Amino acid sequence: MKLYTIPTGYFKLDGGAMFGVVPKTIWQKINPPDANNLCTWAMRCLLVEHENRLVLIDTGLGNKQSEKFFSYYEPHGEDSLLGSLKKLGFTPNDITDVFLTHLHFDHCGGAVIRMNDEKLVPQFPHAVYWTNKAHWQHAITPNAREKASFLKENFMPLEAAGQLQFLEEGQSLFDGFSFTSVFGHTEAMMLPVIEYQARKVIYCADLLPSAGHLPVPYVMAYDIRPLDSLQEKASFLAKAQADDAILFFEHDPNIACCTLQATEKGIRIRDTFGLEEMFS
Repeated sequence: MKLYTIPTGYFKLDGGAMFGVVPKTIWQKINPPDANNLCTWAMRCLLVEHENRLVLIDTGLGNKQSEKFFSYYEPHGEDSLLGSLKKLGFTPNDITDVFLTHLHFDHCGGAVIRMNDEKLVPQFPHAVYWTNKAHWQHAITPNAREKASFLKENFMPLEAAGQLQFLEEGQSLFDGFSFTSVFGHTEAMMLPVIEYQARKVIYCADLLPSAGHLPVPYVMAYDIRPLDSLQEKASFLAKAQADDAILFFEHDPNIACCTLQATEKGIRIRDTFGLEEMFS
């Protein structure tokens, strides 16, 4: 097995929304905002190569939305999904599986592309796209709070193309690639857990979007069940620290990975590093 970090660029989100009830006087020290109160966040995907399979975890924002849409989020940076794959010698045709942690636009926007004739098709023509039934139903009939995050053009073409499949709780893609489900941020978000070189690498998605969200009360205003997020984070961090797991952050603009330690203030960062540094 091999793991590859896939940077897909940066975008901006409101700092207050990202840190919920935490005062700006505190969170701005972690993620300084611009004049519009927007903070920069990464869209960092992960590629897992195992035997004859090439599994992409999440796909970033994509590039098919309107100029008006992108003006809200200011995507920027030199990296792109296909550019990062190309640097590793891979093409869209090589991807066998796309594991979507959840279907918010910044996680699945790159799953689908718009052709010259305006037709929407899967970006990875030979891949199986994985979600789960509970989250799928939640996404296709969204609540008013999340409606702006579930853009059907990002995922309905996957079903139309016959490339969508559902995972069940406890199911693994293959030996060494499992997942755990959490329900605070959105319904049945899936966090991949990868057994790699005798370590657990956990893709944190939006349970812990950044290293700055390690303190348990630092819960995003986007979460539909913030009290569940509190409990899920506390349980997740305790187990991850006990297992000496490596956390992989999807949205942290500077820190890709970390390990954990127990402190008087709770579980906090022990070491930070890039995935390639740890396993070089």
